[in-house]
Amino acid sequence: MYSKYPHLVLGFHGTDEKIADKVIQKKETLEYKNNPYDWLGHGVYFWESNPERAMEYACELQKRGKLNKPAVVGAVLDLGNCLNLLDSKYLSFVKSAYKFYSDFCHKENILIARNKDIGGSSDLLLRHLYCAVIETLHGMRTDEKLDAFSSVRGAFLEGAPLYENAGFKEKNHIQICIRNPNCIKGLFYPLDKHADYDIP
Repeated sequence: MYSKYPHLVLGFHGTDEKIADKVIQKKETLEYKNNPYDWLGHGVYFWESNPERAMEYACELQKRGKLNKPAVVGAVLDLGNCLNLLDSKYLSFVKSAYKFYSDFCHKENILIARNKDIGGSSDLLLRHLYCAVIETLHGMRTDEKLDAFSSVRGAFLEGAPLYENAGFKEKNHIQICIRNPNCIKGLFYPLDKHADYDIP
């Protein structure tokens, strides 16, 4: 009854400047990812209300040789029927999906997917298990003829602690994965603050 996210959300996507230009000019669409390690499953990824983190990510991709010039595309998003991983009801769905997935793997003698690090990072940035479980959940809903989730929203604690024994980390963020492209209501380049005015 309360699965529809009640308001529009601003999301930010880090990418290459040439791709950003084409997306804003409607010559291309943002890439729908179906990597086996994307932690919220398959779709188009956005940082919720966080253009700075989107740019940091684009800069990280540049350092890895994945793009030439970092840029950020802003989006107005209607999350629709959202698998909101900040809501306890949906967490129980994920728990059930993990049991289904792990039981299937044991039955078929398949290794359960594992999350892995990149270059010794403790954050396990290649999230094969997360992706497998989320995609299993989507498949279960299809099999049960339930409404598909249009988006997935989750909080991620990433980076070094801000201080000793802190639960806050340097790169904490909320990420959104859009599965239904019709959730993307508009795209734009983020603006700099006008120096003469407050931000409303």
